[in-house]
Amino acid sequence: MDLGLKDRVYVVTGATRGLGRATAEALLAEGARVLVTGRGEEAVAAAVAELGEGAAGLAADNDDPETPARLIAEARARFGGLDGVLVSVGGPPPGFAADNTDEQWTAAFGTVFLGAVRLARAAAETLGEGGVIGFVLSGSVHEPIAGLSISNGLRPGLAGFAKSLSDDLGPRGIRVVGLLPSRIDTDRVRQLDALSGDAEASRAANEARIPLRRYGTPEEFGRTAAFLLSPAASYLTGVMLPVDGGARHGF
Repeated sequence: MDLGLKDRVYVVTGATRGLGRATAEALLAEGARVLVTGRGEEAVAAAVAELGEGAAGLAADNDDPETPARLIAEARARFGGLDGVLVSVGGPPPGFAADNTDEQWTAAFGTVFLGAVRLARAAAETLGEGGVIGFVLSGSVHEPIAGLSISNGLRPGLAGFAKSLSDDLGPRGIRVVGLLPSRIDTDRVRQLDALSGDAEASRAANEARIPLRRYGTPEEFGRTAAFLLSPAASYLTGVMLPVDGGARHGF
């Protein structure tokens, strides 16, 4: 199946590792050109070198109000245009409701929520018909995850923003989509498993609750994201797609 991604241009934030990196790899494999971002210059340079042809990079912090304009200008300068963005950031600190500090909430709001809103607004001003804005969210949009109170608080709100944005931009032919990963085998999820004191037991217990009885791979997430961002998904907008092996219990 041709996803129609050849020579299309995307900005993928948080793409030096994890789910953003997996998405960048999948987009590049289909012939797209990708501007990858991350906070560290060395990490961005290493990712670009590993990703190879079609990739460029820019060190940027999602919490910086100037980041959206910088990313869009860089994509245009490097590749001559912009067809879509995927907003992916590292998960906020774990903790139960009584554990997380005001400082943690404020920092997470800036990077996870407001930074995503700013980039989406800037992209909306730039994209034309056929453009797409994607958000990497979490299964916590539908079902709170124990020990991730900040994520449980911010991700559903961002999904609500994305849904509202899809209504606003639909008449212009611009799509807005969300991806809701659950237990994908990334460094972040392995760290969360280790918080229990017995990472292997925690993983086994989590896998037992997943109908497919295993964690997803970053590659599986990346391919799903690439499809949603591609012209092949041209009639999908406003959707929040679980990528969770069936872990969500509702329809």
